[in-house]
Amino acid sequence: MSDGSERLHLPVLEAPVRRRHPEWIRATLPSKPAYFEVRNMVRELKLNTVCESASCPNIGECWTRRALTIMILGDICTRSCRFCDVPTGRPLPADPDEPRRVAEMLGRLSLEHTVITCVDRDDLPDFGAAHWAETIRRVKEACPQMTLEILAGDFKGKTEHVDIVLDADPDVFAHNLETVPRLSRQVRVQASYPRSYKILEHARKRDAVTKTGLMLGLGETREEVEAVLTELAGLGVDIVTLGQYLAPSKSHLPIERYVHPTEFAELEQFALAAGITHVVAGPLVRSSYHADGQAALVRDLRAAKGLAPIS
Repeated sequence: MSDGSERLHLPVLEAPVRRRHPEWIRATLPSKPAYFEVRNMVRELKLNTVCESASCPNIGECWTRRALTIMILGDICTRSCRFCDVPTGRPLPADPDEPRRVAEMLGRLSLEHTVITCVDRDDLPDFGAAHWAETIRRVKEACPQMTLEILAGDFKGKTEHVDIVLDADPDVFAHNLETVPRLSRQVRVQASYPRSYKILEHARKRDAVTKTGLMLGLGETREEVEAVLTELAGLGVDIVTLGQYLAPSKSHLPIERYVHPTEFAELEQFALAAGITHVVAGPLVRSSYHADGQAALVRDLRAAKGLAPIS
């Protein structure tokens, strides 16, 4: 008969094992004055950057080079892609003064090339196309010698809104496929591979310099990636980026595998052999990673298409 002195023995629960990134994934921590200079300008002008909002691992390296990717149309996205760390919800109305502030920021930085992106604004009748066009015009006025790359959403497949953006003449029109067709709905939720392909195809028919990117490590096969690269080469897409997917948190899609740098190098060579003009591939590559060094490339691509030279 128990005298009440027994202790209840509970199983010992082990702490969850935290998955460590392989040795080839190492980001640079922010420490140099240029990083803080850029950060202070972003705060002063009340701008958003995808570098911060999407928890990009390259922020220390890029901002130290004074390279950043400004994110327009607010900091709340109307979509909930399962790979992305940008907050989802009901955004505020688009700020009509934002294009001016973006232009002022880029004018201060005196860059040769920059990338601007946006949150998806499915709540707006034109999905933000007019705001995009005004931003492009303002930036070109403030920075006439800089090449401007924009990374836009899919505008729900409405090419008339894409035309509003293209008519403002960005130097590069980028829209990311993100992943292979089989995984697209799972990864991007409210988007689709055919719709994104349609947007790239439309921009290509308008003779725009086009760019797209894929994340690897989400469960795609090598054959699927090569099939997409072959399709993009056939479409005539000019620039492609390939990078490792890194889950921002446990609530996002898990990493299915880490792609070795050797495989990235092989895929880069495959894409170039397929006919894509410029490919950037590697574990830490993102859409705008090292894009700040592509001014000469963009000028050459525009010239090859017979587009007006940049002053």
